[in-house]
Amino acid sequence: MNVEKGIKTSKKIPVYVLSGFLGSGKTTVLLHMLQYCKQQGWKPGIILNELGEANVESHLFENEKVYELLNGCICCTIQDDLKETMDDLISEIERQPIDVLFIEGTGVANPLEIQEVLLTSPYLDKFKLMSIITVIDASHYLEYQSVFSSSGEVRHLLKEQIVCGSLLVLNKTDIVPSEKLKKLRQKIMKIAGDNKMIMECAYGQVTPKILFEQRIQSILLDNRLPVEHAHHHHSGVKAIKLEDLPVLNQRKLEIWLKELPDSVLRGKGFIKLEGTNDLFSFQYAAKKMALAPVPPSLAREPVIILIGIGIEEIQIQQSYKKLITQ
Repeated sequence: MNVEKGIKTSKKIPVYVLSGFLGSGKTTVLLHMLQYCKQQGWKPGIILNELGEANVESHLFENEKVYELLNGCICCTIQDDLKETMDDLISEIERQPIDVLFIEGTGVANPLEIQEVLLTSPYLDKFKLMSIITVIDASHYLEYQSVFSSSGEVRHLLKEQIVCGSLLVLNKTDIVPSEKLKKLRQKIMKIAGDNKMIMECAYGQVTPKILFEQRIQSILLDNRLPVEHAHHHHSGVKAIKLEDLPVLNQRKLEIWLKELPDSVLRGKGFIKLEGTNDLFSFQYAAKKMALAPVPPSLAREPVIILIGIGIEEIQIQQSYKKLITQ
């Protein structure tokens, strides 16, 4: 498919769903796709879903048409909200048209259920699902698959996302030894099948032509889903919000993060550090922290959101109190 021609001449709005486990790099891939849209002069619409009460990454999408779904994941607790958002979007695009729509689910979303919404009326008449892009963290996939270091729920989620993906983006391959990467590809292909395309990349950088290609060629008009499909309610998934943060010592913060239970899989937010007046964007995944200064014009209160499966809020709060009082 000619990407430029397909986007601009389609009567229906092309839709790309971004899926992938917590910390895999979905947002990074989305940002690259948005940059390509800008280069082509396309007007994108974006639906972002967060497990917590706040989207702490909204500053990355300034000047974009963004709809936020908070306090749940699309496939579990707020599927009706997704439909309402799509209804609002349909009303808005009559006045302010968009050329392409991106839907980024949470790290625990089953993209097949996002597809289910797109298959119902009136969305089927307005939108065309082009591809479900599943992003995989190459540096921690094998760890997540191990019965010794992860839960059955995590392993099931990863399988769901791989099976449902029409394009698999194997991210962070720059930090994985070649032998381990070969073993990893074999395991993924065993789940996904030999015919599914797997793209290796670092920092979420994939050739735009590959990302924007139409990979879902036909849609079941009677809305049937695979027999084994069911609505999975990930009751063990929780987001804990830490507010009213003091100025933190970076070294103590890093030690605290490494000592968090293994069930804490993802962290994000804004923090202030000793020795600087700057506000920093905070990202945590796979026991590693990344910080990036944000512009002074971004008026945000310091906050940390921790996401995991089976995490105990009391335990986290007690641990946090030690961090800020020691």
